[in-house]
Amino acid sequence: MKQNNNPMELSYYRLTLLSFLKESHPHLASDNNFIKNRADEAAEAHSNAIKEGLPQTEAEEQANLTLFRGLLFSRHDTIINVLWNEFSDIVPQSEAKGYAVRVLSQCEFLFLQYPLSDEFAYSCEYDKLYTELTGFIDIWLEENEL
Repeated sequence: MKQNNNPMELSYYRLTLLSFLKESHPHLASDNNFIKNRADEAAEAHSNAIKEGLPQTEAEEQANLTLFRGLLFSRHDTIINVLWNEFSDIVPQSEAKGYAVRVLSQCEFLFLQYPLSDEFAYSCEYDKLYTELTGFIDIWLEENEL
């Protein structure tokens, strides 16, 4: 039997997580250790659920809860939403992701003022953050002559 020594062999969970990270958390997309560990945890959660006699759909749900734990709220996606909703006349949708990457490091201090979690986007605090981001991005775009 041929042994595969590729440490980053892409399993279903690794591919799923990598795809998600590229979209919503690009700063984590190159963190191979994080991806491997989280994918392994998800595979183990799925396996344990099957061993416990849970149906396939519930086992998949357990795996996904593990895979995406702590990642459902995305700073990157929030900035993109602000750009799309508030600045579409300045920043074309096709360029919003690039701007989001540039803006994120500049407005990190705003995110640090909130208790971010997977459910944060559904909280009252989200609207306040959204408003603060809108003001910050407006100033940032003006200062960068966009």
